[in-house]
Amino acid sequence: MANTSVFTGADGSLALSTQQTPEGTAAQAAIDQFGVQVIGRVQDVTVQVNSDVKPFHEIGQRYATQLRPGNVEVRGTIGRAYINGAMLTLLLGEAAGSRPAQSWTQPTFSMTLVASNSAVPGVTSTLTLHDVKIDSWNFHMPEDDFLLESVGFRALFITVGDEG
Repeated sequence: MANTSVFTGADGSLALSTQQTPEGTAAQAAIDQFGVQVIGRVQDVTVQVNSDVKPFHEIGQRYATQLRPGNVEVRGTIGRAYINGAMLTLLLGEAAGSRPAQSWTQPTFSMTLVASNSAVPGVTSTLTLHDVKIDSWNFHMPEDDFLLESVGFRALFITVGDEG
C-alpha cells in the first residue's frame, strides 16, 4: 500500500552511511571524526532526479512519435546551520587538513532521508541516495543572521521505500 501521509521538514532526518571501499573508508573517517552519522541543523534539503528524455520526430510530423529514455542524473543540495568542517571534509577527504603531495581519494557515502510522523507510528517514507559525492561547498556569513553552509552533491542512483 502506498504511503499517503503528509510530512513537514520537522518529520525528517538525514543519515549517512558508507561501504567497505577506499572512498567509503575516507567518508567513514570524516563521519567518525565529526560525529555526523545523523546530520544535524539541516535545512532546505533538495533532491533532483532528471531523466534526459529524447523525443523522436518523424519528417512531416509536428508531434513526436516516440519518447526514448536517456541518461538519468541524481543531484541535490543541503543547507546546514552548523559549521564544523564535516561537509568540507566529505568533499575534500584528506585534502581538508593540508595539501597532499599527490592525488587523493574523494569520500563517497550513502545518504538516507527519512520522513516519519510520531503521531502516525509505523508510517515512513525513505529516500536512499547511493554513492554520493559532494561537488560544491558554500559558506555564507550574513551581517545579522545565522552562519550557513550549503553543499551540492551528486549520486549514482536513488531508491525509495514506503512503510505503513
